[in-house]
Amino acid sequence: MADNLAQLIDRSRPRFRTATEFVEATLKQAILSGALAAGSALRQEELAATFGVSRMPIREALRQLEAQALVDFYPHRGAVVAEISAEDAADNYTIRLALEPVALRLSFPKLSGADLDRAGEILAEMDGEPDQNRLGELNQRFHMTLYARAGRPRLLSLIEQHLAQADRYLRFHLAAMGRHHISQGEHRAMLEAAQARKPALACRILVAHIGTAERTLQEFLEGRDR
Repeated sequence: MADNLAQLIDRSRPRFRTATEFVEATLKQAILSGALAAGSALRQEELAATFGVSRMPIREALRQLEAQALVDFYPHRGAVVAEISAEDAADNYTIRLALEPVALRLSFPKLSGADLDRAGEILAEMDGEPDQNRLGELNQRFHMTLYARAGRPRLLSLIEQHLAQADRYLRFHLAAMGRHHISQGEHRAMLEAAQARKPALACRILVAHIGTAERTLQEFLEGRDR
């Protein structure tokens, strides 16, 4: 691990203006490439010595990586490389595929013009939002706006719970592949189908949307782990 990280540090050092940018980008590359394995401890003192910087940029970089779902913080353990499991991700997407189309079908007849306008406003916010944490929140709000009229509080609670868990995979997805991979086209197509009062089409787009997210993440994880 130390040798791999040292090589990345040597290659990355000249490209960044600040120590925090340098540390964040280098650790991010190491995590996404698998050079730093899931569960690896990220001790601030050791990293500061390895990078040749003070602890302050290390601390700031680790917090930024936490926001991207690449690092987790635990009491008494500190920072560790996050475990992004293909199995857990597949489980989450399978549950979402089972629940969300049902909620959309139930909600569809009661969705008002105001509901659809609100969903459109959320998509517009997503287009211009640079913050990955905020993107995840907006993604949840968009989906829940379309499901909100389902009239099934327990169903909606379960969906909200699993969308919150899926935010971790979305942030990892964005960190690994960039925001252009977020499926805004499918979001818009789903909203347009809702506006045209075509429930079957909207549900097909939703199923495809969740399936695309799952396949893209699985392909990335499998390619990284080869």
